[in-house]
Amino acid sequence: MDKNKTTIPTTRQLETELRRVKHRNRYRRVMMNTVYSLITVAAVAVLVATLWMPVLKIYGSSMTPTLVNGNIVICVKTDEFESGDVMAFYYNNNILVKRVIAQPGQWVNITPDGTVSVDSQTLDEPYISEKSKGYCDIELPYQVPESRVFVMGDHRDTSIDSRSTTIGCVADENIVGKLVFCVWPLEDFGFIK
Repeated sequence: MDKNKTTIPTTRQLETELRRVKHRNRYRRVMMNTVYSLITVAAVAVLVATLWMPVLKIYGSSMTPTLVNGNIVICVKTDEFESGDVMAFYYNNNILVKRVIAQPGQWVNITPDGTVSVDSQTLDEPYISEKSKGYCDIELPYQVPESRVFVMGDHRDTSIDSRSTTIGCVADENIVGKLVFCVWPLEDFGFIK
């Protein structure tokens, strides 16, 4: 036998090698498609979370009992609010969460015992656990300026909100959106009222 002669593979060996190469190429294509799909889904999720439905984590106690420290909520970008809606807005590079009390042009009054009225109508506020005037350095009754909303936290005694000239009424351009759903912890899972 000549050492310089090469052996020719059999048909069976060629078929086996061809199947192995096809399988490797198919595996590579499936893997690349999976990676591209995951990148696309992640990009879409980031865009949705940033542009349309931000996910926020609640810090502090100004919205207890409705929202507590550690709640994770979904916010929907909108600029239309009704009194009683819970909204998020920018203040000094932070996002604050408060409840809409009055719209532009409406008059807000708060009695010493913490009863809130808008346009001389006492508000029904089942979302607060106790009334309190809290810290209030605005002159009452107070008319909400144009293109702004008057907001208050549900824990009236500790919340710093539109009753304080430090925060004041929220301008339209500072609004993040309306909080609609609590996703964490599971015992608080559901729509925000």
